[in-house]
Amino acid sequence: MADRSPYALTSAAVAATAVLGGIGTATGTRWYGDLDKPPWRPPAAAFGPAWTALYALLAVAGGRALGAGERGRRGYLRAYGANLVLNAGWTWVFFRARRPALATAEAAVLAASTADLVRRTWVRDARAGAALLPYAAWTSFAAALTGSIARRNPR
Repeated sequence: MADRSPYALTSAAVAATAVLGGIGTATGTRWYGDLDKPPWRPPAAAFGPAWTALYALLAVAGGRALGAGERGRRGYLRAYGANLVLNAGWTWVFFRARRPALATAEAAVLAASTADLVRRTWVRDARAGAALLPYAAWTSFAAALTGSIARRNPR
């Protein structure tokens, strides 16, 4: 792995996450349209640009952190990969399985994973760690939003 660009690795991993998450997203379904959503939910048009920016930050910050040396790199890669799996998985639990309560739990785990990833990244490269702060804020917000939708739509 040492001869591969860490940015190529993180960019490919983040792109795969975005594609898999996008496939799992089904906002145009009747089920989603019928959900009672809180008034503080951002407009649907905000999600694409927000995620595009967050994914770019995630790829660049991850590349910087991986380029910071070999010490702790394997553990960092595991944490980074686990975070991406959780990231893509949320759409499948929420939209495809139609399980808002379970998606709330998954989103809470994602938010905790993201906080841990920020910490790990900061240790390797402080600027890269700071670049992930918006991602941590967004995943925490997403957990709260998912929880609100779950409470408003009990089954």
